[in-house]
Amino acid sequence: MNTENSGVTSDVILERMMALHPKVIDLTLDRMIRLLAALDHPERKLPPVIHIAGTNGKGSTQSMIRAGLEAAGKKVHAYTSPHLARFHERIRLAGTLITENALTAALDECYAANQGETITYFEITTVAALLAFSRTTADYTLLEVGLGGRLDATNVVEDPELTIITPVSIDHQQFLGETLTEIAGEKAGIIKRRVPCIVGRQTDEGLAVIEARAEKLGAPLFVYGQHWHVAEEHGRLIYQDERGLLDLPLPALIGAHQVENAGMALAALRYLEVDDAACEAALVDATWPARLQRLQSGPLVDQAKGAELWLDGGHNSAAGIALAEALGRLSSKPTHMICGMLNTKDVSGYLHPMASVAKSLVAVEIPGELNTLPATTTKNAAQSVGLEASSANSVSEALAYILAQDEKARVLICGSLYLAGQVLQNHH
Repeated sequence: MNTENSGVTSDVILERMMALHPKVIDLTLDRMIRLLAALDHPERKLPPVIHIAGTNGKGSTQSMIRAGLEAAGKKVHAYTSPHLARFHERIRLAGTLITENALTAALDECYAANQGETITYFEITTVAALLAFSRTTADYTLLEVGLGGRLDATNVVEDPELTIITPVSIDHQQFLGETLTEIAGEKAGIIKRRVPCIVGRQTDEGLAVIEARAEKLGAPLFVYGQHWHVAEEHGRLIYQDERGLLDLPLPALIGAHQVENAGMALAALRYLEVDDAACEAALVDATWPARLQRLQSGPLVDQAKGAELWLDGGHNSAAGIALAEALGRLSSKPTHMICGMLNTKDVSGYLHPMASVAKSLVAVEIPGELNTLPATTTKNAAQSVGLEASSANSVSEALAYILAQDEKARVLICGSLYLAGQVLQNHH
């Protein structure tokens, strides 16, 4: 199909794909298997796969592994979700974001092959990514799990090179189970027979589930605190495993949790036998948008004049703890939050750690987002954890309110990847 002349864009096809959604989200791989078979199994034709599951740190860990492999001269496919400003960010082909033409062609082919059957948006777009990956030469494919693991749309690769399970905590209970044991069981579903698995810091009960699954499948585990260790010492990152010790600069990504994410990335890179220079590049060169990112340009920065403007997309209690810790390391200026959240998130859990480091919060709704939490609810939650809070009709109005009180403020726009995405989209 020649999309250039027909005026069909990826956005149009993505809209069409939304309509194929089954009435209820039932986690199953049947729809994936059917569509992959119709396309002659692209999932069997991928460059060696590194599959990453976990609750927190998947994106950052993947980003560091990619930086390390690329520094070693490797070509890397990467699949991640959600996107912030454009869907294309989810699919990186041999190092570059997929082009509009390539994305449209892949989506269109999947849409046609699906023949109008029910399938979720994430499933059919994952198939499109696998199709694009299978047709482009590369050395590795990095696949980040969307939700869970065992029944996630990415879990169709039978023999990955390596699997990684980042720290597991409670999130998405309505889909994955109520307890850490159940959730860890879902994540452990990416472990494959005799395929090595790198495991980040876990609770005891989470680790027990992962170990039992690995033992059953004869999969060697490389576990944080047992087979590899990572810590910050005197402003450096010290990593150690049976191959020896690495003394490296701290990760470019901000936050204490990035030291452990870096440890998982280094464990993966050491397994893949990249050299020490590439390991260093993994920490120094990785970028990850909306993880405590300083905004440098755009209308909001112009509006902010002398104030500092930061953006973060984290949204659960682990993210709140990490963010509070990272803010504590910045200079001692007061931080004012502009916060918008989805109504599916644990608002108090996220805000509680922030109460000790932020001076005030202005609640906003996420524009155009049906599941946004009303600003008054966010405001009340902030007050209940002891933050001075108010609400505004937009990010720009919230910023004006903060600047009127302190024109040199540090302002952090936070609470949701969706809010962060809109800020990035509208303010480049």
